[in-house]
Amino acid sequence: MSNAEERSIGEISVDRENLYREEIFTDLKVATLRRLTPVKADGSDDPSRPVLFVGQTTLLSQAGPVPVQCPIEAASLDDAVAQFPNAVNTAIEQMIEEAREIQREEASRIVVPGRDLGGKVTLG
Repeated sequence: MSNAEERSIGEISVDRENLYREEIFTDLKVATLRRLTPVKADGSDDPSRPVLFVGQTTLLSQAGPVPVQCPIEAASLDDAVAQFPNAVNTAIEQMIEEAREIQREEASRIVVPGRDLGGKVTLG
């Protein structure tokens, strides 16, 4: 291991002011919900920070399974369950738009005849 790697490993620390207890709920079909409850360093609840909810599911595509994760703005587990479908649909729409943007960027790349992809001139 190099000195730089040893230093970066030694610099790892836990943010004691940003700890959460994680609970996972699932319908054993398509939905997984994570509830992240803020806690203090001693493990007790920290009511000064909001509880966070994250939805997760997996889509099946021609290329294989695609994990989808999305934040859910909710005040309770029941509210998070109700908002899950819309949150997932929004995340999927964002993924599709990002994929389209990548395709547009790739399609707009200028290809110069006589040069390979590495930028070297090739003589035929």
